[in-house]
Amino acid sequence: MKDSMSPGTMNENIMEKGKNISRRDFLKRIGTAGAAAAGLTACGKGEKTGTQSAEPAGSMTYRTNPSTGDRVSLLGFGMMRLPSVGGRSAREGNEEIDQEMVNRLVDYAIAHGVNYFDTSPAYCQGKSEHSTGIALSRHPRNKYFIATKMSNFAPSTWSLEASVAMYRNSMKELQVDYLDYLLLHGVGMGDGMEEFRHRFIDNGLLDFLLEERRAGRVRNLGFSYHGDVRVFDYLLSQHGRYKWDFVQIQLNYLDWKYARQINPRNTDAEYLYNELAKRSIPAVIMEPLLGGRLSNVPTTVFARLKEREPEMSAASWAFRFAGSLPGVQTVLSGMTRMEHLQDNLRTYSPLKPLTEEDFAFLQETATQMMSFDTIPCNDCKYCMPCPYGLDIPAILLHYNKCLNEGNIPESSQDPGYRKARRAFLVGYGRSVPVMRQASRCIGCGQCSPHCPQRIDIPGELHRIDAYVERLKQEIG
Repeated sequence: MKDSMSPGTMNENIMEKGKNISRRDFLKRIGTAGAAAAGLTACGKGEKTGTQSAEPAGSMTYRTNPSTGDRVSLLGFGMMRLPSVGGRSAREGNEEIDQEMVNRLVDYAIAHGVNYFDTSPAYCQGKSEHSTGIALSRHPRNKYFIATKMSNFAPSTWSLEASVAMYRNSMKELQVDYLDYLLLHGVGMGDGMEEFRHRFIDNGLLDFLLEERRAGRVRNLGFSYHGDVRVFDYLLSQHGRYKWDFVQIQLNYLDWKYARQINPRNTDAEYLYNELAKRSIPAVIMEPLLGGRLSNVPTTVFARLKEREPEMSAASWAFRFAGSLPGVQTVLSGMTRMEHLQDNLRTYSPLKPLTEEDFAFLQETATQMMSFDTIPCNDCKYCMPCPYGLDIPAILLHYNKCLNEGNIPESSQDPGYRKARRAFLVGYGRSVPVMRQASRCIGCGQCSPHCPQRIDIPGELHRIDAYVERLKQEIG
């Protein structure tokens, strides 16, 4: 049970101990790590990259976990946005998961070298683990790694008995007798350190999980970080005691230097990554697309990306940024449709590492994106359900979409005002049913404490509602 897959012969996760990784160090090491990664493929040989074909070639890049020797695909399948029978993400609405489509996606992913599947008891309205278990149990156990989480957010689950029951139920739903990767879910959220102690320390849960790791029922133990950086720093200061096998962080080319500027309570990804690198702790990356914001970029930014690489999608730039970093074990993507999976497979089959010029280009792109006053919503849906029925993410994302497309007119005197006004109002009506729009918000504030991005959600909803009412009254 120590190692369910044969270890790779190379380890791109080795990191220098005791020093921060500067931009210069980062750029120097991209070339070395990338050259090694290009040779680690599902079929044992590299493949030249050129224009993107409709079908991924199947030469997945792998990284090796230094603790267990797990040879993990650089692309990880996030099971948080599974397809519903209505064709949307099962994270939305009350539609059932389309199990047949989940099976097809999982089969295709495994056939093309993906072996890391990340889920949680909280995903897809509590149904993700069950669906993931059905899909993966159809394959030999040594063909995949399962990562799930201790998602004991509610105070009713903070007792040791309730949390252990959640842990055992995860194994039952996933149809396994051991977990490859287990995370303490969302540390730093809520009340920060106080909440962390209630969830994991005072009840003895972390001690229990450490014992489960010693017994082999948890092969790798780590945590996913959101929010209060003091919790992140504390857990890393205790690395000698807990010996974290991996840590999951939010990282992308916008958050690399601008996370705190977007929201003062966030932490720049550069800092998070460097702190893990100093301790040689492998990083698992979440939100490489920042909730889709880096795949649905403003039109001017999209033109800039296409001018540099005409055959590359906007999303692939973001995935290359995350995957090029040494010490990154896998990059998670919540893939609802087959085209999402295929595009991501092309990016990592094999990885074409960033050059120094590419890195500088993306940092300039991030600076340009910061000139757009978008709301930092990642569509994680932790704010849902709203007790008054609002579709909070849909409202915020529609506003961002119109802002990116230049359809947020400031004055009826603006050129193209009528067209932009119509695009906003018609799109709003189609994206968000009337009874779920911002006008329904009473400002109760139940949503904001759950937001990893620390958005003042009621404030933003009231601002958008006031803007909508102004557009309705103005004809121009």
